[in-house]
Amino acid sequence: MKKFVITIARQYGSGGKTIGKMLGEELGIKVYSREILKLASEESGINETMFNQADEKLKGTSLFRIMRKEYHGELIPPESEDFLSNQNLFNYQAKVIRDLAEEENCVIIGRCGDYVLKDLPNVVRVFVHASPEYNLRMVLERGAYSGKDVEKYIQQTDKRRSDYYKYYTGHEWTDARNYDLCLDSEKLGFEGCVETIKGYLKVRFGEDVLD
Repeated sequence: MKKFVITIARQYGSGGKTIGKMLGEELGIKVYSREILKLASEESGINETMFNQADEKLKGTSLFRIMRKEYHGELIPPESEDFLSNQNLFNYQAKVIRDLAEEENCVIIGRCGDYVLKDLPNVVRVFVHASPEYNLRMVLERGAYSGKDVEKYIQQTDKRRSDYYKYYTGHEWTDARNYDLCLDSEKLGFEGCVETIKGYLKVRFGEDVLD
């Protein structure tokens, strides 16, 4: 099997995470999502709770609009007062993502993986989306959210992901130019998305890429 990494960004409810896991199982490679936070904690020595809380600190604030912190790869040393800053927490997650990309074939879910790995030639960047009606139906069927206003929660989650992406990359989350493939999971189905990604791997890297 040739060396490659697949990053998946996804709208909430579109099934992007499930598609990533299915793809990983079929290809026999690991899938990393929130596991990245644990690895970043081990790498930095910073409690994993801090990484979990970092996103929460940015919710509902104006930081995204007034003060972007685009990722450039630098780690802040422990002696700095900014060692525990959101920026440095993101930097450690990014370092983990880059290390994984160097070490193994894998699937990276979210965490601006497409941007963090944008300069690597063996990365396939995927965005999974679907209609609002489909995403709502999928969230309800899977019982992914137990609150009252599910539609509002989906909108807020996607807004949060979009803001997070813009804050750390300077780019628009839904801009097709950020990705190699933009897949409509409603039209293709989960299996169809998996097969499309596998087909793209063969076209781009050669028929023997998965051998």
